[in-house]
Amino acid sequence: MSDITNPAELSEQQWRERLEPAEYHVLRESGTEAPWSGEYVSTKSTGTYVCRGCGAELFTSDSKFDSHCGWPSFFTPLAGDAIVEIEDRSMGTVRTEVRCAACDGHLGHVFSGEGYDTPTDLRYCINSVSLRLS
Repeated sequence: MSDITNPAELSEQQWRERLEPAEYHVLRESGTEAPWSGEYVSTKSTGTYVCRGCGAELFTSDSKFDSHCGWPSFFTPLAGDAIVEIEDRSMGTVRTEVRCAACDGHLGHVFSGEGYDTPTDLRYCINSVSLRLS
């Protein structure tokens, strides 16, 4: 559940006041943290990963796996409506961007067909700075 009544009503100035600069860069400007720099890359802690912007529940530790890509990886979101997937052509190729459905914060990207031994053959490659483990 989101900890903001209506995240869509926040102005960009309110987001800047609410988030640390690195969080703002990723969540509001679709940035990316450096590989291997995030606090959740290697964590094995149990819990639910929520959006750092609004508190919406996004992923569980049960769906987290070691992809060795430099960012936390999950094979499925917590619920189908927790995230929004958008075609992204910004890097000269077609990728699928992952955004928080509640606040429209950029989380990362999802990739398929990479051959990981997971139930979905998907890798949700998510920036640690966009998450909080609860």
